[in-house]
Amino acid sequence: MSVSTPRVPATRWATLRPWLGLAARLGLAAVWLYAGGSKVGDLGASGRAVNAYQLMPYDVAAVLGAALPFVELALGVLLLVGLATRLAAGVSTALLVVFIAGIASAWSRGLAIDCGCFGSGGQLAAGQAPSYLPEILRDLGFLVLAGFLLCWPRTPFSVDGWLAGAPSLEDEDE
Repeated sequence: MSVSTPRVPATRWATLRPWLGLAARLGLAAVWLYAGGSKVGDLGASGRAVNAYQLMPYDVAAVLGAALPFVELALGVLLLVGLATRLAAGVSTALLVVFIAGIASAWSRGLAIDCGCFGSGGQLAAGQAPSYLPEILRDLGFLVLAGFLLCWPRTPFSVDGWLAGAPSLEDEDE
């Protein structure tokens, strides 16, 4: 006869955490898929949007702008299916920090640009006011989602969970 300790009932957090993680994963996936999808059709415009920040030579900005939609789409797909979630969350975190710094830099230097986050971006028309604070706050919200997934990457309905043999989410302490 084996003696076992009685299971401690799951706390509210342990019950809620996987579902919050699923919402964070799917929400961030939707953001990346929309952002990348809105730019992939016009890579030149994406490059011009990066160049509008005036942080690097035009050729470098054009290459980064052309590559960025594919990175965003890849992150979106990885997060959507829940594969390499922690890695995707880490890359998302790094990108979001760069985006926030870029927007803050444009704001502090008095540039009048559209961030290009979900489309072509670039210089705004004369008299059109930029909306830097809402863009920064939005990206900070996305950063919170990515940070959550860095701490707790395992979520329901993910390839990561399936590959790991679908361990009990209640027992996960990552």
